[in-house]
Amino acid sequence: MNDISIDELFEHHGIKPTANRQLVARALADSRRPLSLAELEERLVTLDRSSIFRALTLFRDQHLVHVIEGGGEGVHYELCQSHSHETDDDQHAHFHCEVCHRTFCLQEIPVPVVDLPVGYEATSASYLIKGICPDCARARSSYDFERGWLA
Repeated sequence: MNDISIDELFEHHGIKPTANRQLVARALADSRRPLSLAELEERLVTLDRSSIFRALTLFRDQHLVHVIEGGGEGVHYELCQSHSHETDDDQHAHFHCEVCHRTFCLQEIPVPVVDLPVGYEATSASYLIKGICPDCARARSSYDFERGWLA
């Protein structure tokens, strides 16, 4: 995580720091990529699914997490580095690997601005690219399909 603590993020987003919320936020902060609810359950064995989900719902409502949809494996959650509980000011693209089913942040690629027709008002945007991640591409290129082993 950057130079800001979980408690400072909670304060910026108007979230009361409870032990469960801190555990969920820390798991997201320690991850190098967005996590699904199932992945969070695996990491947080002391919390039940509903406790994790309640924390994620609050985090979403207060703009503390990005909810990434459309990866084919359900939604993934990523801790926002934004300091606002009203908007997401750090929106960026994501990449979903169709082989390992992991979703990655592409921080350096912003979500493109779309000019909407008159009368439409955007409240959020998601930019998801699907394909094969570098790890899976390397594994694929070194696999000998005729012999059934890694070259």
